[in-house]
Amino acid sequence: MPQTKHPSHAPQLLSSVSVARLPGRQAQAHKGDFGHVLVVGGDLGTGGAVLLSAEAALRCGAGLVSVATRPEHVAAGLTRMPETMCLGVESANQLMAVLERASVLVVGPGLGQAAWGRSLLSAVANAERPQVWDADALNLLARTPLALPSGSILTPHPGEAARLLGISTEAVQADRHGAARKLARRYNSVCVLKGAGTLVADPAGQLLLCERGHPAMAGAGLGDVLTGVLAALLAQGLDAWQAAGLGVWLHACAGERLGSKGRGLAASDLAPVIRELLEEHSACLA
Repeated sequence: MPQTKHPSHAPQLLSSVSVARLPGRQAQAHKGDFGHVLVVGGDLGTGGAVLLSAEAALRCGAGLVSVATRPEHVAAGLTRMPETMCLGVESANQLMAVLERASVLVVGPGLGQAAWGRSLLSAVANAERPQVWDADALNLLARTPLALPSGSILTPHPGEAARLLGISTEAVQADRHGAARKLARRYNSVCVLKGAGTLVADPAGQLLLCERGHPAMAGAGLGDVLTGVLAALLAQGLDAWQAAGLGVWLHACAGERLGSKGRGLAASDLAPVIRELLEEHSACLA
């Protein structure tokens, strides 16, 4: 059942009934039918972030997944996920060919804020594709205003939201609804304001609330997984509003299921469970 927008100031609660569904796949389907996700990031020392996003995109059904990262990380990427196309890039010029082939872009996981990351972000921002911006892409956006392509999603945590809005983290937390709506309007994109009670806002002021999740999800890398999930859903034809609602709900429910086992949840634990939940919600066979 697809999501519907309700003209109300109160947020709509995300649930298995309210979130969008992916259509079933026909017997003659092939990988080209389900999009090509390109994940850009992973500066020296933070190469794991892009791999988490790429794995999540792969496990959530993207037809093709590429990774553009530091050359030093290519071997690890291919070892972990031989199904992905892993490209080592030293500059934005080396990114241009794969940008043309991709249908959805993820930028920010492990990107860093040095010259390498800034140049890659500039190239991505100029590509007219739906995009998911996270982590250092948001920190760079707060310093250098850029226009996001139509159909994009921002995924800030409260600290990143505060930098984007030029206010304190405490102010964001004191009015999360207002902060999410303001970010969506400012960047003309769907905004996912992460944290306990994750919110999804669109530029028109519509708001979704996720009450699922678990405290065991308070750890590194879970946001990188979410960006990959969102990108895969965009690649398979959902719009930014639908993808954000479904992706946030799947991510939170997976964390809840795994969190029942207690603390020590690793981000890489999530992707297989999200895959199971997605199949329960939207069966692959038509």
